[in-house]
Amino acid sequence: MSKILIVDDSASIRQLAVFTLKSKGFEVESANDGKQALDELRANHYDLVLTDRNMPVLDGIELAKEVRAIDEYKSVPIIMLTTESDADKKKEGKAAGVTGWIIKPFNPETLVKTINKILD
Repeated sequence: MSKILIVDDSASIRQLAVFTLKSKGFEVESANDGKQALDELRANHYDLVLTDRNMPVLDGIELAKEVRAIDEYKSVPIIMLTTESDADKKKEGKAAGVTGWIIKPFNPETLVKTINKILD
């Protein structure tokens, strides 16, 4: 099964996403911010990154740019899970290499369907 890294500074969102994805058979790890995520991505291989946009230390857009700069992750899907729904923010995300955009609060079934679709 695919390995997913969840990056969010909200413990409750991380817990919900981890629980949801593990219950569907995914291997899941999590990070509190973009810097911790980069350390994790460099130490292990992930098939997908699910990240918040607004985080301390390194936000989701900067994280996406950093991830895309790592050869191993040039084509690994990055999904932004955020409260931001503004078209300009989405455009900024796309330019940074973000694959998909899911608005919080999220429906767990929709999250799983979206990830399955992207990973197929």
